[in-house]
Amino acid sequence: MRSSDEKVVAVIMVGGPTKGTRFRPLSLNIPKPLFPLAGQPMVHHPISACKRIPNLAQIYLVGFYEEREFALYVSSISNELKVPVRYLKEEKPHGSAGGLYNFRDLIMEDNPSHVFLLNCDVCCSFPLPEMLEAHKRYGGMGTILVIKVSAESASEFGELVADPITNELLHYTEKPETFVSDRINCGVYVFTPDIFTAIQGVSSQRKDRANLRRMSSFDALQSAARNPPTDFVRLDQDILTPLAGKKQLYTYETMDFWEQIKTPGMSLKCSALYLAQFRFTSPNLLAHGDGTNSATIIGDVYIHPSAKVHPSAKIGPNVSISANARIGAGVRLISCIILDGVEIMENAVVTNAIVGWKSLIGRWSRVQAGGHYNAKLGITILGEAVAVEDEVVVTNSIVLPHKTLNVSVQEEILL
Repeated sequence: MRSSDEKVVAVIMVGGPTKGTRFRPLSLNIPKPLFPLAGQPMVHHPISACKRIPNLAQIYLVGFYEEREFALYVSSISNELKVPVRYLKEEKPHGSAGGLYNFRDLIMEDNPSHVFLLNCDVCCSFPLPEMLEAHKRYGGMGTILVIKVSAESASEFGELVADPITNELLHYTEKPETFVSDRINCGVYVFTPDIFTAIQGVSSQRKDRANLRRMSSFDALQSAARNPPTDFVRLDQDILTPLAGKKQLYTYETMDFWEQIKTPGMSLKCSALYLAQFRFTSPNLLAHGDGTNSATIIGDVYIHPSAKVHPSAKIGPNVSISANARIGAGVRLISCIILDGVEIMENAVVTNAIVGWKSLIGRWSRVQAGGHYNAKLGITILGEAVAVEDEVVVTNSIVLPHKTLNVSVQEEILL
C-alpha cells in the first residue's frame, strides 16, 4: 500500500456520567465535552485538530453519555468539517485501553495504518500531523505526546523517562509517589493497529490467571476487589509501563501549551489559551473593536454573532460571549465565559467568572473572583438562571441554578 493511500482514524475519549462531578454545577446542564471554551464546545478543539491529519477517514467519540446528548453536535460537526464523526456509547467501563479495544472492529473498518487516541479533557495545540511524521520515523507501535512541567506538579500525572537521542520511552509510571521525571504524558497518542494485539495480550493473561485461580467463593470476592475484570485494560499501567524500554513506544515533546480540564476554573484558563491560539488558527473567530458602533475590545475575545453588545461596553481580555447574550451600556467584562441567553445590565462588572445560561446580572452589580484557577472558589460560577439583583456583589462564590441573590455574598457555595 502506498503511503498516499494510507488511512488514519482518530478516537477521542469523552468520558461520561460515571465521572465529571468536579465540573458541577455546569455539568448539570450539558455534558462536559460540549461545554464551550473560546465559544466552541470543549471536544471541538481536538476534533478540529484531527481535521489537519493527512488522509483522515473517520473520527470516533467514545463515552458513557446517552447518544441523544451528542446527536445534534455530531451531525453538525460532520457537515462542517466534511469528515464523518460518530459517537460510540460504552455500556460499562473498560478502562482507557479497553474502551478502544471494545470498538476495535469499527475502528479498523477502513483498514487504517494509524489510530490516534486523544483525551477530550486535555487542552493543547494538538500537533497531530507532526506527531504522525515523528512516529513514522521512529518505527515503533506508538508515540506519546509529552511536555516538560515543574518538578512539583509532575507527580499529578504519568511521569516518563525517554532516551534523549532516540526518544524511545524507557520508563513510565502513573502518578508516582517519588519524583521520576519532569516529562509527563499529555494524553494524546498515535498507534499502529498493533496496539489491539497488545491490549488483547493483557486481557488473555488476565483470563489465564483467572482460570488458574478456581477458588472458593470467599477468595473469588477478595480477588475481584484486587483484580480488575479481564476486559478492563488501562492504557497507562497495563500497556505503557510494561512496554517501556522494549523499542515499542516513543515520545514526541510539545513546546506549546498544555493543561488538563478537570474543573470549571481550569476551563476558564483553557478558554484563554484557545482564544490566544485563534490568533494563528482562526483569526476570523476573534472580535475586533472597529468603528464607532462597536464595543471596546481588549486582547482575545469571542462574541457569538447573535449576541448584542452595547457600543459603550468594554470587553476583554479572555472573554467568550455565547449565543443571544445581551451586554448593556457601560458593562466591563474581564476573563469570563458568558453562556447562552445571559443578560448583563448597565454598568455591571464581571471578572474571573462563568455566568450560566439565562442568568441575569443587575445594574451596577459585580460578579468577581481572584482568578486562582485551581482553587475551589478561585473563580465565581453562576449556575443556570441565576438572578443577581441591582448593586449586589458576588465574590469567590458558586451559586447553584435558579437562585436569586438580593444581598452580597463572599466565599460561599449557595445551594
